[in-house]
Amino acid sequence: MAPPFNGNSHRHSIALNRWIARARTEQALEPDLPIIDPHHHLWDDDRGPYLLPHILADIGGGHNVKATVFIECRTHYRAGATDAERPLGEVEFVNGISAMSASGGYGPTRVAAAIVGHADLRLGEGVRDVLEKQIALTGGRMRGIRWSIPYDASDVGKHVSRFVEEGISKDATWRAGFAQLAKLGLTFEGWCYHPQLSEITALARAFPETTIILNHVGGYLGVGPYSQNTSEEFQRWKRSIQELATCPNVVVKLGGLGMLIFGFDLHLRADPPSSELLAETWRPFLETCIEAFGVDRGMYESNFPVDKQSCDYTACWNAFKRISAGASDSEKAALFAGTAARVYRIAI
Repeated sequence: MAPPFNGNSHRHSIALNRWIARARTEQALEPDLPIIDPHHHLWDDDRGPYLLPHILADIGGGHNVKATVFIECRTHYRAGATDAERPLGEVEFVNGISAMSASGGYGPTRVAAAIVGHADLRLGEGVRDVLEKQIALTGGRMRGIRWSIPYDASDVGKHVSRFVEEGISKDATWRAGFAQLAKLGLTFEGWCYHPQLSEITALARAFPETTIILNHVGGYLGVGPYSQNTSEEFQRWKRSIQELATCPNVVVKLGGLGMLIFGFDLHLRADPPSSELLAETWRPFLETCIEAFGVDRGMYESNFPVDKQSCDYTACWNAFKRISAGASDSEKAALFAGTAARVYRIAI
């Protein structure tokens, strides 16, 4: 029986790397298929270092990863700055890594070719100043912001990385800040738990000119009280996904299922799972999203290093390729690179 859910039960990076090293060595399937990884993080703090050499080592398993997208993760905020401007430090930090990678001196993959930062939408219209500074600091690599809204009244909600008020996306001032995104050509990354998906739907309908990118198939909860009736919760999640997909300005990221909140307990196995097991476990969620959104509004993501809790990078992308084995060449092109290239404006 799995221990009680603890959202902070990430292995220390050293122990994690030892576990990952036990993974069965897999050859990359369809190694020529171009990939844009549209969701990963970079940091160097108490979570352990995950910088350019680390992500390149993970990518080095044989998949044809052309470029990646950095997604905010509360790292390297500016010391001594105002609360509003502290997130400027994160995009400044990542832009340096982007420039290093763009030099070509670290291999062909353009790491962090696009950057998604964070800005406090509770500033209302005043957030525009912060957004404009981020665009300038990143030399045009800035593509949008993420404002995570996961909230749950159960014990699951105690393990979020950034506490938010329940229903913050309905606040008028917060929405005034949200309204600035489209004016600056920026997108919004929506990260929530599946009982909150209606909030993302409401945002999409209120701001049809803003591209909203749903993170991690909508944050399905399979732990805590939600583990007691998984069939019912899956159907609840599926109905919410189908409703959200009726909004043409929403795109879904197909991944993040290595997080502990899904309740798969892959991290408790003696050895990291094979891509066959990953594909079997993840298929119902990914195929539901692809069917609802279509390949032109879906993109596979690694969510590394967070999903490294449950699998290694090569097996992760092999699992996606196994799930899409029956897709046409054009469908695969969209899911693995084309949608991400369009949404994040990355030339490949």
